Amino acid sequence: MTRHFLIFGPPAAGKGTQAGSLKDHLDVPHVSTGDMFRAHLKGETEIGLQVKDILAAGKLVPDTVTNAMVAERLAEPDTAEGALLDGFPRNVLQASWLDGYLAGRGTKLAGVVVLEVPDEELKKRLIGRAEKENRSDDADPAVVQRRIDTYREQSEPCIAYYREQGLVPVHLIDGAGTVEEVRARIQSSV
Repeated sequence: MTRHFLIFGPPAAGKGTQAGSLKDHLDVPHVSTGDMFRAHLKGETEIGLQVKDILAAGKLVPDTVTNAMVAERLAEPDTAEGALLDGFPRNVLQASWLDGYLAGRGTKLAGVVVLEVPDEELKKRLIGRAEKENRSDDADPAVVQRRIDTYREQSEPCIAYYREQGLVPVHLIDGAGTVEEVRARIQSSV
């Protein structure tokens, strides 16, 4: 049985930080759509060229392009036993597609990890990250709020989708506290 897991959380919830130890705990590769998009853009692959034009036009990458990229990555040998997906699915249509894709490969999700962090804490983390990493997009309070709102409107419904199905455990994790405290909560839950 394969071990495909998802990690969800709003911007600055600590998904990337926690994914490193969680992938080791689960013994599966970390598959980040953000990392994949950056690699495709840098390598100027067919997907990268499509994404470059879409982003240059100020549009969102269509689900079909994202789904194709994820399918390509999940077909690689290192994900044969499972993967920790980070940044995907971003909406219920992608979640439904993923269920169908995995079913077509004779498997399904093993679990969903959701990092829950209050909005005020997220804002503090994003602004702190902006100062530390010189990221101007995280320094603008309006942009920060828009990113949180986008997660709440588009990605959070995926959690309800998985909970309503009742076919996969959804682990709600308090994402506030130190990295070590959150890591311990995740590992005791999954």
